[in-house]
Amino acid sequence: MDKIIRCITADGSFLASAINSTDLVYTAQRLHRLTKTSCAALGRLLTGASMMGAMLKGERAEITLKMDGGGPLGILVAVSDNSGNVKGYVDHPDVELPLKTNGKLDVGGAVGNTGRLAVIRDFGTGEPYVGQVELVSGEVAEDITNYYALSEQTPTVCALGVLVNKENGETMLSGGLLIQALPGAEEAALEKLEKNLSELDSVTTMLAKGMLPEEICHCALKGFDVQALEELPVHYACNCGKERYARALLTLGEKEIRGLPLNEEGKVEAVCHYCNRKYYFSKEELTQLAEQAKKIAKNEKI
Repeated sequence: MDKIIRCITADGSFLASAINSTDLVYTAQRLHRLTKTSCAALGRLLTGASMMGAMLKGERAEITLKMDGGGPLGILVAVSDNSGNVKGYVDHPDVELPLKTNGKLDVGGAVGNTGRLAVIRDFGTGEPYVGQVELVSGEVAEDITNYYALSEQTPTVCALGVLVNKENGETMLSGGLLIQALPGAEEAALEKLEKNLSELDSVTTMLAKGMLPEEICHCALKGFDVQALEELPVHYACNCGKERYARALLTLGEKEIRGLPLNEEGKVEAVCHYCNRKYYFSKEELTQLAEQAKKIAKNEKI
């Protein structure tokens, strides 16, 4: 079972999160029929979003990460609630690139690095907070680190990894580590962390060794007294439904609803970007929605 561990050092220097996201990334790969490269890219973004979402306060809070780097994958999106449950999609999931000269997947080449990373925090209480930064590499972890440094002025270390089987392309392991320096962190503590990180294995290597998220945190924060804050089970979770799509159709207005093209069965098909579920609206249902939209427009004019 996937889970996030969140902890803090007793001296108040660092806040850390570690996640095993293997199952949720595998679920995303199956739902979107991801290639090795698109799986590594979207899997990293989902993993990062899950850890960032788990840091949010507020029952209805959620965070959206949107990467548009100009690469062949197109736009990548990941959305997490405040419990770390996440969903996402990529414009072109069938993209595959040759391996880099070091034998690793070319995530940066697939994402591109000429665009932006947008981070949208919605606390369900009004206008969401939006921060944007130029992409550094398209490798995801570096771009999240850069976002925190530039947009929130928070020294952050982010490590993300997705290991796929190079023969059949299936997800084998996925996880992440996110460490932030808290206000007042002393130089000696920062130097100790830097030394630890220089000796740290990659996230997927640690997972392959059988390490749990809490063990990854303790390894990264070796020499510090680490106190656990919470442990959260996390899943790939989509909250779509026909009612949500009906509400979305209402925003089109009466004329647009009546003009929607019908398929061979006389219905309108709506497909969820996040889980690929399909919802169908009959001609009668569309007529009812058009009448509702008409009433809403009339009331707004009063």
